[in-house]
Amino acid sequence: MHRSTLARTRPLIAALLCCVAAQALALDAKEKRIVRAVDDRQAQALGLLAETVDIDSATENHAGVRKVGDVLARELAELGFETRWADVPAEVGRAGHLVAVHRGTKGQRLLLIGHLDTVLEGERFRRDGNRAYGSGTADMKGGNVIIVEALRALHAAGALRDRQVTVVFTGDEEDPGAPVELSREALLAAGEQSDIALAFEGGLPGVAVIGRRGIGTWRLQVTGRQAHSSGIFRESQGYGAIFEAARILDRFREELREPNLTYNPSVILGGTTVTYDEASKGGTALGKTNVIPREVRVTGDLRFLSSAQFDAAREKMTAIVAESLPGTSAAISFEQEYPSMAPTDANLRVLAVLDAVSRDLGAGPVIAQDPAERGAGDISFVCSGRLACLDGLGAMGDDVHAPGEFAEVDTLLTQTQRAALLFYRLTR
Repeated sequence: MHRSTLARTRPLIAALLCCVAAQALALDAKEKRIVRAVDDRQAQALGLLAETVDIDSATENHAGVRKVGDVLARELAELGFETRWADVPAEVGRAGHLVAVHRGTKGQRLLLIGHLDTVLEGERFRRDGNRAYGSGTADMKGGNVIIVEALRALHAAGALRDRQVTVVFTGDEEDPGAPVELSREALLAAGEQSDIALAFEGGLPGVAVIGRRGIGTWRLQVTGRQAHSSGIFRESQGYGAIFEAARILDRFREELREPNLTYNPSVILGGTTVTYDEASKGGTALGKTNVIPREVRVTGDLRFLSSAQFDAAREKMTAIVAESLPGTSAAISFEQEYPSMAPTDANLRVLAVLDAVSRDLGAGPVIAQDPAERGAGDISFVCSGRLACLDGLGAMGDDVHAPGEFAEVDTLLTQTQRAALLFYRLTR
């Protein structure tokens, strides 16, 4: 939600959190055992992070993605999980996913979501004070370790017995394979068998994610009459493709602005001859100064908080495109890549449980993060309204998707304790 919307909902959030906090019990004996179990494995948790970080696993490195999955499958199998590798069809062009299931009948059924792939690779694990550096430390191998170690703490305390927990580590979150109906089939199936979804993308102090925007792409193609430039603006020659493209983009800028909606033209090519390659996201444009340009191509993204907002923006953009300048024509197409995760009351209730856990641990309150501050994520595929969802539970750090990425070591401990108690209270 937009900051202004968030401000209006904060009284509701505060009321929910105060109510839960007022009723929250001090840690019971089993919860204290869970916390101690996390404490006792700090060195091993950091070792597991180092092991996975030192495996190169950029999305296109299918063997590396699978190898990281093998490490995590080993860890989860020790806790009684049934693990399998969910292959995807060859045309999807991705490595597949790790799915692990702990079967039980008590409490609410949890779906825990992480991902195995990284954007960059090649930077090995190293520790410098409170920072653990390496490719994917924060996004999101640190989050994967939090999932495993939180479950291990429950197992050690006997709190995992007869609980239904499904873990899905996707192999292509950073660059999803297409079509998403196939690349996310395993995740969607897991969502159908769950009541609450928790995702472990990077965390930030004092906040968690009850909503995040979806993402789509749009492609604009404009055509004009190629002619001598001295005749531009005449009825017989028209305005040319570049002026028409400029009109459209400026109308987008002026007329579509609203909370939680952004639209970014990322590539534009115009001239008498234009080529564009979808795979490389680049192309060429040729033209002479004395020729009215015949063609323009523009590619961009569209970010939205609900499917209704996406549909409304698409209608407005299509209407603007249809109002062509003389001598020009244009067409626009859309593709929704990631659905949105809309804020819901159910999400707020899970947040309230996390807030109570955090307070009981002495780690302070947790409130909702503005959805406009988060990008698209895998959890959005299963948060269609039936499941309660919460994200942003992973490692805290910085410089993600860049050299020098790091996770803060001390927050790995806190985040794992919070996750373990959250699992316990949600399934108790």
